[in-house]
Amino acid sequence: MDAAGRPLPPSAVAALAGAGLVVGAARHLAAVPVPPGVDTVTLGPLAPALDRLAAAHAAGQPAVVLASGDPGFFGVVRRLRAAGLPVRVLPAVSSVAAAFARAGLDWDGAVVVTAHGRELGPALNACRALPAVAVLTAPDAGAAEIGAGLVGWSRRLVVAEYLGTPAERVTWTTPQEAATRAWADPHVLLSLAATDGDPGARPARRPGTAERGEVAGRSGDTGPAGDDAPAGDDAPVRVGRVRADNQLAAAPAEGWALPESAYRHRDSMITKAEVRALAVARLRPRLGRLVWDVGAGSGSVGIECALLGAAVIAVERDPTAPVAGNAARHGVDVRVVTGDAPAVLAGLPDPDAVFVGGGGTDVLSAVADRRPDRVVVTLAALDRIAPAVHLLRRAGYTVTGSQLTAARLADLPGGSIRLAATNPVVVLTGERQ
Repeated sequence: MDAAGRPLPPSAVAALAGAGLVVGAARHLAAVPVPPGVDTVTLGPLAPALDRLAAAHAAGQPAVVLASGDPGFFGVVRRLRAAGLPVRVLPAVSSVAAAFARAGLDWDGAVVVTAHGRELGPALNACRALPAVAVLTAPDAGAAEIGAGLVGWSRRLVVAEYLGTPAERVTWTTPQEAATRAWADPHVLLSLAATDGDPGARPARRPGTAERGEVAGRSGDTGPAGDDAPAGDDAPVRVGRVRADNQLAAAPAEGWALPESAYRHRDSMITKAEVRALAVARLRPRLGRLVWDVGAGSGSVGIECALLGAAVIAVERDPTAPVAGNAARHGVDVRVVTGDAPAVLAGLPDPDAVFVGGGGTDVLSAVADRRPDRVVVTLAALDRIAPAVHLLRRAGYTVTGSQLTAARLADLPGGSIRLAATNPVVVLTGERQ
C-alpha cells in the first residue's frame, strides 16, 4: 500500500474483507478498512508478529500484512518467506518510484540502497560515490544524518515525507540545510549529483513552484538552492546515464585476486593471484557482459569475473576439474561446458570478452573468429608469444602485453624473511579495432 493506504485496489479490499488476522504498523491499520472483530497486530518487533502469522496459517486462518515502501525490496516479504509462510503480494506504487515521480525525475540511472535496520555508512558512501541514489531511511539514519555526511560533496537532496498522504511534503535542499532540519519518519531521500554544464543533466523545478504539502519560502525547500548552488533558477542535477546493461552489481565483499588457497586446484595449476588481478582488470567484467574462461581448470578467473557481475561460461576438457565446486563455494553461477576446445566453442553464445588460459593457436584463432571486444591470453612459454600476437593482429586486434614476475614473502629459519620467485607469465590483451 502507499503511505496513505488509499486507494486500495479491489483485490486488496477483498483480501482485507476475508482476513482473520491483519498485521501492520499503526498508521497502516488506521488507514485501511479492517473489518470489525478481526484480530490485529500492531508492528513493533517483527518476531511476535511472525509467530502470530505462523499460528494463523497453521489454523487455516487467512492473514493480511500491510506494508508500504515496497515489501519485496528491502521489505517484509523476505522475512515472511524465511519463516516458511506462503506469500501472495498485492502491490501498490513503491515509495522510491513515488519519490522520483514527485520530483519529476527519471531514475533508470539511479541506485536504491537502504539504511533501515543496518549501518548508515554503506548507504552514505553510495551517495558520495554515485550521481543518483535513493535511500530508504530509518530514525537516526535519515536526511539529517546523510546530509551531515555529504557536506563537502556537490549534492542536491530531495526529501519526500508522508508520501501519498494529505501531509505529503517534497523538499529540495542542500546537505548543509538537511543536516539542520528535523524530518518526519518515514521518508525517502534522493541524493543527486550537482553538475555544471553536463548535457545529461536534468533541471530541477524552479524555486517557488511548491507542490501539495510542500514547504515554500525557505532557502532550499523547493529547489536546489544554498550557498554552493549553481547560479540560475534551474539548477541542474545529474540522475545518471541510461544504463543499457541494467544496474551495476556490487563489488564482492571479499575482493578479487584472491589467494590460491581460496580455490581447489591440482598441482598448483591455477592462475596466480598477481596475474589474475591484471587479467580480470583487462577483461572488464560487469553486469550485462558475457565472459568465456577457456581452459578454466580451477575456474579462478571466471569466478572472479562472476563475482564482479558478469555472466560466465567456463570451458574445460577435464570433467573432474574443480571449477564447478569452486563456483559453488564462492556463491556464483558459472556455466561449465565440458569438452575439447576449439570444437566445443562452436555452440556457445557470443562473448564480450574471453580469457584463454589453455590451448594452442587453434583455440585462440577460434576465439578471435567470434570477434569478442577483448581477448586476454596468459602464456608461460616464450615460443608461443609471437604467434599469439601476430594471430590477434591479423584478426584485427590491437595487442598490448606485459610480463609479470612476482616474488612473494617466505619465512626462513631463525625469523628471517626471503623473497620466493613465482614463474614469470606474459599477459597479452587484444582489443578489437
